Amino acid sequence: MLNRYPLWKYLLIVLVAVLGFVYSAPNLYPPDDAIQISGSSSDLTIDAATLKRAEQALNDAGISYFGSEFSDTSAELRFNNGEDQLQGKTVVQQALGSDYVVALNQAPTTPDWLVSMGASPMKLGLDLRGGVHFLLEVDVDSAITKRQQTSADEMKDQLRDERIRYLKFDVENTVINAYFRSEDLRDQAVSALRSEYRQMLFDNDFPEENGHYRFTATLSEAAQRQMEQDALTQNLTTLRKRVNELGVSEPIVQSQGRNRIIVQLPGVQDTAEAKRVIGKTANLEFRLEAEPDALSAATEEFDYNGYPASLERKLILTGDHVANANASVDPETNMPQVNITLDSLGGTKMNHATRSNIGRRMAVLFIEYKTRMNTEVNESGEEVQVPEQYVERSVISLATIQGALGVQFRITGLDSPRAASELALMLRSGALAAPMYFVEERTIGPSLGAENIELGVKSVQWGLALVLLFMLVYYKVFGIFANIALAVNMLLLVAVMSLLGATLTLPGIAGIVLTVGMAVDANVLIFARIREELKAGASPQSAISAGYDRAYVTILDANITTLIVAVILYAIGTGPVKGFAVTLSIGILTSMFTAIMGTRALTNLVYGGRKNLKKLWI
Repeated sequence: MLNRYPLWKYLLIVLVAVLGFVYSAPNLYPPDDAIQISGSSSDLTIDAATLKRAEQALNDAGISYFGSEFSDTSAELRFNNGEDQLQGKTVVQQALGSDYVVALNQAPTTPDWLVSMGASPMKLGLDLRGGVHFLLEVDVDSAITKRQQTSADEMKDQLRDERIRYLKFDVENTVINAYFRSEDLRDQAVSALRSEYRQMLFDNDFPEENGHYRFTATLSEAAQRQMEQDALTQNLTTLRKRVNELGVSEPIVQSQGRNRIIVQLPGVQDTAEAKRVIGKTANLEFRLEAEPDALSAATEEFDYNGYPASLERKLILTGDHVANANASVDPETNMPQVNITLDSLGGTKMNHATRSNIGRRMAVLFIEYKTRMNTEVNESGEEVQVPEQYVERSVISLATIQGALGVQFRITGLDSPRAASELALMLRSGALAAPMYFVEERTIGPSLGAENIELGVKSVQWGLALVLLFMLVYYKVFGIFANIALAVNMLLLVAVMSLLGATLTLPGIAGIVLTVGMAVDANVLIFARIREELKAGASPQSAISAGYDRAYVTILDANITTLIVAVILYAIGTGPVKGFAVTLSIGILTSMFTAIMGTRALTNLVYGGRKNLKKLWI
């Protein structure tokens, strides 16, 4: 029979509409401005006493807040407005010290019953609201110094192979200083090394000093610039991997100037965790334990489980050679461990070092670069926060070499499964070529201004209102069908974007406005076709059936071509362009459902059962 839907189709449409309402509902609950407190290390837990200290600091400063809660790993305090939030972060950070990370956050207010169904509000882009902005500074001088220390070790190996005796090597301010007993030995060394280190500038024009003859080796200016660029590029790559591990949609990680990196994470809720993982500028070094008769100049002492451990300064390799890492549990001891896979060069170095040192102990040194804020008084007599960078080194494993190691081995001696997971994440996402320090952190306000955002929302409202009015006036009863379908389409669009975790940006709002027009465009084609059929003398029932059936192919072709363009935009675009493409793609799919299937269901309900239908209000 013409213009009749089976029952299951009506039920399907109702079910989709209800789900659309449920999963778009969380967007009616705006988040609260909040701060999140977590430990700077994975082993530091947050307890009631920590939260009480933070609350006391806020009360002493006269900053109003409401709602406080904590779990084992973090605590949260909510504020009435953004100004109190910013002041509260500074006050709490000063009160708790550098052992804790205090980060700005947007605390969700979605009711528990919606959360239990997996519903969450749509993420807003940086140009609307939400997300955090980090500015990090890369210490490229440290990368150059590290490279010079490695080069000095390699030079010593080469001179030993060529039987050229030296007294000592040291690295001072990116300059290698080498000392010899005679002028001939020094000149032989320079002659042997110069051909191997073409990027080095050697200078042996130094007079004798206390019976020592010296040469210096510095990197050329071009080599230093290349190293700075390489360090910045590697740190960018590592940060992007870490951000991907956080599951942030549409993040921005890009360089700024010679040595700075911008990280913008839109819609991030757990900003403290994000800051901790991104800012975890850590690396590993594998070293042999020093022999008892080793020279003090060739050894370094570190703490290991409360006891001093003397290690050789010379490295076996660093975390740069780690190809993969994952956390697991040792089945024999039931203790956490990290399984490591090295690249081929790292495997060769490890095998060479361990094969000739079976029975000695090898240490895994964990190096972490941190920043703490110190309060100082400036020239105006005001207290200001000044960042201070420092380095923490600790031995996390010191085990006896049982046999020659290859590309795969494991690190044990970790305190907790969480510490193992975090170390694996750091190693898996890649090592940093140079230390980085936070120099700025802030929430992102609307980059295009609050006025532009308001205008963007108004454009949707006005566009929607005018389209609804036009359809109602021009197509009468069928206009009502189209308007209901359009409202459901907007509901579904928001619900799908919320479910997918897509980020809405200002260009995304433009995509919604475009979707409003495209959604009714399909109905315009259908209704125009029905009018043509009526003018051609077809009965109302036949005109409705022909209108939907014949316009369907045209609508499908038009939407598919637009969808292809949207996919291309998403594939080659970045940031806001991707946001526009996502909104447009989802809008096309939902509008196909509502404009064709939805309006057809309403039309069938109103006209489908009427056998003596004489006229259509269209």
